[in-house]
Amino acid sequence: MLTYSMEERGGLPLYEYLYRCIRGDILSGTLAAGERLPSKRRLAEHLQLSVITVEGAYQQLEAEGYVYTQPKRGFFVAPVERLAAPPAPEPLPPQPEKRVWRLDLKSNQVDVTCFPVSTWARLTRQVLSEGGEALLRPVPHQGLDALRQAIADDLRDYKGMAVSPEQIIVGAGAEYLYLLLAQLLGPEAVFAVEDPGYPKIRQVYGKCGAVCRPVPLDHRGMDIAALTASGASVAHLSPSHHYPTGLVTPIGRRQELLRWARQRDGFIIEDDYDSEFRFSGRPIPTLQSIDREGRVIYMNTFSQTISPSMRVGFMVLPPRLLERYRRELDFYACTVPALEQHVLARFLDQGYYEQHLSRMRKEYRLRRGRVLEAFRASPFAKRVTIAEQGAGLHFLLRLKTPLSDEDLRLRAEEHGVRLGFLSEYAAVPDPAHAHTLVVNYAGLDAEKLPEAMALLSEVFA
Repeated sequence: MLTYSMEERGGLPLYEYLYRCIRGDILSGTLAAGERLPSKRRLAEHLQLSVITVEGAYQQLEAEGYVYTQPKRGFFVAPVERLAAPPAPEPLPPQPEKRVWRLDLKSNQVDVTCFPVSTWARLTRQVLSEGGEALLRPVPHQGLDALRQAIADDLRDYKGMAVSPEQIIVGAGAEYLYLLLAQLLGPEAVFAVEDPGYPKIRQVYGKCGAVCRPVPLDHRGMDIAALTASGASVAHLSPSHHYPTGLVTPIGRRQELLRWARQRDGFIIEDDYDSEFRFSGRPIPTLQSIDREGRVIYMNTFSQTISPSMRVGFMVLPPRLLERYRRELDFYACTVPALEQHVLARFLDQGYYEQHLSRMRKEYRLRRGRVLEAFRASPFAKRVTIAEQGAGLHFLLRLKTPLSDEDLRLRAEEHGVRLGFLSEYAAVPDPAHAHTLVVNYAGLDAEKLPEAMALLSEVFA
């Protein structure tokens, strides 16, 4: 007769503990294949359990194939391979510790303390109280209708782009959209990327199996002759404010790029990175707004303007690609939660987003001025040259030093300082990129500037 100590079950229900005990005996060979189990009533009396408890355990064993029944005869042990003793688990590599820096000029940070959290919380409560069943329904593949309409209105009002909400695809950040574009444009597409440029673009396209060709920049943006020679059919670029050089592509070069796309029967991906933070003059019109032949795919995110944790991006497809997207990729579900889309739609619709951008432009303009003034008044001011375009959350700083970028990086780390170098963004090494720092200033508060300059003085000494 099967005997188990039911007092050792801990917090498990009685039926589950009994099921585990019998299963263990079957797997260990204590109960042989074909052996008949006690009837439910006999086992219940023996273990002083209810018949329902034993029946529950037997039913679970039968459902998983450990036992089978024969009419009017009862339950029998099914043939099951005995399990070998599990090998000792291999030790997992430890999670790398995140270093805390005394000064971090490499990370692309935004000041989240300025975000109107109370407004966002109030809109969230409104959506939860008024949304009802709408929050539980599946979100359309391209994104919530209300959010796509709000994005289309914002693009029309502030960027001069006449686009339909139907052209907009919402996704969880720029990287997800890169994945979609690699699939949409097909394995035959060859992608030209800016060099130097944001490395993650090359990495994502490369992992998708796409061919990536780095194309050098001149003082007007992506070099047309090099682009043509690359054999690319798609050009991925940031014409309004290139990261990390800060270059702005003028109208003449933009027209050349559109002409290249027409002649090549190709496409341009306009990655409109942090163009919202322009501190002088009017916003620069997008490349998409002057495209008359449907050659430009526009994309942007809210990670720089709201928060890095706001994993919401969108792209605007020209009609010819929209048709292909719906035909080939419409099986993908939208990757942004419904609640977040509903709240963001109201945040845009009710003007809070533009108010937030206006406040942040003023804040970053002041912060940028203070940071530049601190660098120009620093002990090492005569050894640095600053290149900045009055836009974005970073600038370039060229340092006169005999040290290599790697030596300078190691020396900075010894002082708890994290530096980013232009050479790190280049796919093809170029001596012209040496000794040039990419300074992300958005995380530098005014009270931290004296300490920051003192640290940099030690590093650059």
